[in-house]
Amino acid sequence: MADGVDRRERRAEAASRFHLSKRAADEALLASGIEAVVAQPSLVFGADGASSRLFLMAATLPLLPLPAGGRQRVQPIHIDDLTEALAALCERRVARTGRAVLVGAEALPIVDYLQALRRSLGLGPAATFALPAFMGDAAARLVDATTPHAFALEAWAMLQRGNEGPVETTRELLGRAPRAPAAFVAPGQAADLRIQAQVAWLLPVLRFSIAAVWIATGIVSFGVYPAADSFALLERAGVPAALRPLALYGAAALDLALGVASLLMRRRRWLWLAQIALILGYTAIITARLPEFWLHPYGPVLKNLPMLAALWLLFELDRREATRP
Repeated sequence: MADGVDRRERRAEAASRFHLSKRAADEALLASGIEAVVAQPSLVFGADGASSRLFLMAATLPLLPLPAGGRQRVQPIHIDDLTEALAALCERRVARTGRAVLVGAEALPIVDYLQALRRSLGLGPAATFALPAFMGDAAARLVDATTPHAFALEAWAMLQRGNEGPVETTRELLGRAPRAPAAFVAPGQAADLRIQAQVAWLLPVLRFSIAAVWIATGIVSFGVYPAADSFALLERAGVPAALRPLALYGAAALDLALGVASLLMRRRRWLWLAQIALILGYTAIITARLPEFWLHPYGPVLKNLPMLAALWLLFELDRREATRP
């Protein structure tokens, strides 16, 4: 988002490093005497862009959380319209100097933009709920603290200031009206983009779920489940009496460590492999020493199968992410 898209009186209020550095560069260029045009695009939609992926992910949530009620206004422009307008400027098809504000067809609140993206992805309207503005600040600070070079707090501040402007310049450069948000996603792209967007939030849900299993298992093993019963199971599994406390509490500590690591570690491929190996080890011991658990009506061992499948999926996806150019 560019500060030139904001109303003129808002320019002086720009406080983010992005706005301040961009404004300084723009002013220096325009004051240099060089014949130049400063292009000032609004929020840009491109299917592979980081911000667009974020909006698409948010649009596919079953319930849309909206900091400050989603009332912030944006006027997104499609990347193809933006590049066509920039080409017109470069080729001087339209004589222009100074500033060129490049915006989409209409300004609309964030909530309406997300609903438009949902429709273009083939999804029905989603229910929404408003969050206090401070929760948007908190979420942005969390992203900045956990993601290198994110600048989420500054992006959130810019979003709250609004991002809209007159469409006449864009229409003049294109020779037509820019496309509306409802037409941003081509019909042939909708299915793939929808799946990618849904996977973007479903994978963290899967990771948190797996972490919760390990953490809950560790806590239960530390005493919520009667220790005497745990020791009896270890006896049946062939663990010597002297080693049973170490086996019980050592395994509980390992489970807790795996759960916490699943939440906090950024490089997790070896972690998924370690969890797979541990589950296979537990399963082998149970199969050899406690085979009746395979026939238990609650399926405590059979539930290892979907757990292993989920861990395999996470390993494969993390491996692809690590090898992506």
